[in-house]
Amino acid sequence: REEARGSCSLPEPSWEERLANAVTPLWRLPYQEQLQVKYESQRKILQTLASRLEELGVDAQKPGGLCCPLQPVVPSPIINGYRNKSTFSVNRGPDGNPKTVGLYVGTGRERNIVCVKANHVENIPSKHKQVAQCYEEFICHSPLDSCILFHEGGHWRELVVRTTRCGHTMAIITFHPQQLGQEALATQKALLKEFFTCGPGAVCALTSLYFQESTMTRCSHEQSPYQLLHGTAHIFEELLGLKFRISPDAFFQVNTAGAEVLYQAVGELCGAAGDTVLLDVCCGTGTIGLSLAHQVSKVIGVEVVEKAIEDAEWNAAFNGISNCEFHSGKAEAVLPQLLASWEDARPLVAVVNPSRAGLHYRVVRAIRNCRAIRRLLYISCKPEGEAMRNFLELCCPPDPRKKLAGEPFAPVMAIPFDLFPHTVHCELVLLFTR
Repeated sequence: REEARGSCSLPEPSWEERLANAVTPLWRLPYQEQLQVKYESQRKILQTLASRLEELGVDAQKPGGLCCPLQPVVPSPIINGYRNKSTFSVNRGPDGNPKTVGLYVGTGRERNIVCVKANHVENIPSKHKQVAQCYEEFICHSPLDSCILFHEGGHWRELVVRTTRCGHTMAIITFHPQQLGQEALATQKALLKEFFTCGPGAVCALTSLYFQESTMTRCSHEQSPYQLLHGTAHIFEELLGLKFRISPDAFFQVNTAGAEVLYQAVGELCGAAGDTVLLDVCCGTGTIGLSLAHQVSKVIGVEVVEKAIEDAEWNAAFNGISNCEFHSGKAEAVLPQLLASWEDARPLVAVVNPSRAGLHYRVVRAIRNCRAIRRLLYISCKPEGEAMRNFLELCCPPDPRKKLAGEPFAPVMAIPFDLFPHTVHCELVLLFTR
């Protein structure tokens, strides 16, 4: 009997379950339990920050060992199918098909990558899955191979799908040209356009179809332009009563309904009066600054993606907002110059919303050394990562070696926002004052 019991084992999870476990690890938990898991993880992050600040000689211990009070996690208004942007890969599927369009299970390091269709992933909307299925149908009928490893040849690569609540759908297909000439490339683009406008892919009703020839893992528009094969150059979204134009590579919060809740809270936390100037660093298409423009005297946005700045300027003009100015370029190049000559007597509040890489040190230093900034909101999708370095740089004692001369900031409140149900991630808003 003992031998029989020992020989019993749980059935191997299906590939669909493996994928769901990889990209949405909390998908089996009731939503309230997911929020509790996230609350505990954010609490540990604030405890870590308090400990690290203590090591720097900053008295940061608050009740519970936290660096500041932590509010409950603000839930997402939409729990399933909330993503407005999905990136699908092309690789070998569980059945060996090298033209499977889906998401990865496994890692390159382990050399055990399998591409699994995302049909059962709960945070991806059905429209994205439909476009991915149609793209797979197209490349499976194409005589050209998929590009799994650049040096081994092949052409068909990633698919990005973006959708909006206005009913718009943008598809961006990445293609490795290898040694194809212009005539052969033109043929492939024509076939793609025909498939998605007159063929089986017409069911997707694409608003925009883009094509990008890329010889790198990731390419910006400047490095390799996005080529519009069909439809309009932009898609449009409505958020907090404003209309926003979105380019292929522009940043826009992945959960639109959640972003509305987040931005409303940011507006309240800013404490901005009518004479306040709002500095919006890593502003993307200008969503935060434009949504708060009505309650401040001026908005200054900084963003590295040139097309996003074009979108931000269009968004301001279209919505009749005239008190915003946007600067294109790396924040570490633009901001120090902007703040070094700051002589405006109006209160200056900063909102920063960087990528997972956090803020460049020169950006932190410029903010820290600008006496006019007394209030700072840091929005982070990965506060345990590089953002932690930024928090410490903002709050540490003055350090002449690092040219940190300004008075340190102190964290006074933390609010997590669940913009990513079913995953372990959430957006943490940390309010710093001095």
